[in-house]
Amino acid sequence: MNLSLHHITVMLCLTISLGCMAQTSEDGHYTLTSTADGSQRLAANTTPLTGEAKDNVTITLSPEQRFQPIDGFGYALTYSTCYNLLKMSATDRHQFLEHTFSPTQGYGASYVRISIGCNDFSSKEYTLCDEPGLKHFALQNDEISYVLPILREVLDINPQLKIIAAPWTCPRWMKVKDLQTLQPYESWTDGHLNPAFRKTYAQYFVKFIEAMHDKGFNIYAVSPQNEPFNRGNCASLYMSWEEEASFVAELAPAIKHANLQTRIYVYDHNYNYDNIASQNGYPVQVIDSLNKLKFAGSELVVGAAYHNYGGHFEELNRIHRLMPDKELLFSETSIGTWNNGRNLSKRLVDDMRQVIIGTLNNWCRGAIVWNLMLDDHRGPNLDGGCQTCDGAVNIDSRDYHTITFNSHYYIISHAAAVVKPGAIHIGATSSNTSNIDYSAFVNPDGSYAVLFASDNNMPVQANVTDGKRTASVTLPAHSVVSLLF
Repeated sequence: MNLSLHHITVMLCLTISLGCMAQTSEDGHYTLTSTADGSQRLAANTTPLTGEAKDNVTITLSPEQRFQPIDGFGYALTYSTCYNLLKMSATDRHQFLEHTFSPTQGYGASYVRISIGCNDFSSKEYTLCDEPGLKHFALQNDEISYVLPILREVLDINPQLKIIAAPWTCPRWMKVKDLQTLQPYESWTDGHLNPAFRKTYAQYFVKFIEAMHDKGFNIYAVSPQNEPFNRGNCASLYMSWEEEASFVAELAPAIKHANLQTRIYVYDHNYNYDNIASQNGYPVQVIDSLNKLKFAGSELVVGAAYHNYGGHFEELNRIHRLMPDKELLFSETSIGTWNNGRNLSKRLVDDMRQVIIGTLNNWCRGAIVWNLMLDDHRGPNLDGGCQTCDGAVNIDSRDYHTITFNSHYYIISHAAAVVKPGAIHIGATSSNTSNIDYSAFVNPDGSYAVLFASDNNMPVQANVTDGKRTASVTLPAHSVVSLLF
């Protein structure tokens, strides 16, 4: 059954019997199709399996060739996202969240990203301890009244949800202007973590993880600093690889000694390291530095996270070769006015290639996009933060009912619907796949999932086989297709 998901009301979208639940049978396979011209938008169809390959393209699966496991796909739950969601009626909101996150009644997104303190889509600039001394630590109104209620609703819908968290800045009383003079720096933007407060800041993370646990939320992973090279955000902190390595050497033991299992992904920024030569290969330099030390909790430092606002995803493969025992995660990307964010014809296929297939084919265990929901004015947001970002969806602030679905919602849904947590990325070879990108997986239940992005001007018939079974799927012109069989 087809779901028309573009500039329609939530109720219209969600009262239609869902076609998004990925189900297969012994004699059939499941597909989701979206096209850049908007004629198909997450259109679900189940068709019979064929006994042999035919027509244009053949993809041969090699399930014995196994790469990285998959943790999941999802969105950032910022204050702004949660503010907009809470403006919806309770019925509309629950249906939208179920549609997005449920593994049985929806597309099954299973990963969310939140901030530790404020981000550029918060109600104000703040940390969880704005007065000197950790005795003042406390979750704030943005968390208590907005993020946590939505997070609870999402977790109830998908109990397997993974949560990753990152700070945009440390408390200002922990900041210095530079590491030479150590002059105090009372600014939300820029500055460095004072080396004298590394242990204290590590305990700040522990207090956050424990506070969230007390509220019923397990923090699966953290990164030490969101965008450590971003000096210009409304709240930010510069953190070179040398600084991050020194901090992680305190953070990991603090988490370990608190009997917590929260993982640490280092870096959390662009593929090109913002063209700072000394910071090239940042996560490798951090990990190499840490490997020279012996400290409790070193096993918690599991890998690195990346954004795509600079550079190319091929950097992921290079980093994997340099540290093959570490994990990679794609943790942020956004759409907006700078990249025609609301224009599906410009964004759909390219985003699927760059954010999903490109990262998964280069060792990432998952992909997370930025705001799940912003309003039609791209807000609410903070001065100094992104004024030009769109959400995966945008909701009309005149009624908090009408939703425009953008490319990021489609690509996350395409991936999450067929590639389940615990799936393994497997090998695949092809014939005649010009202008077609693809990635293949085997799910925990033994089913195969294949993701396609086709930029051909004409439809292509693709045949996917493991040597025993063949699934035939049509890739329309300029389309994204998910296959499960």
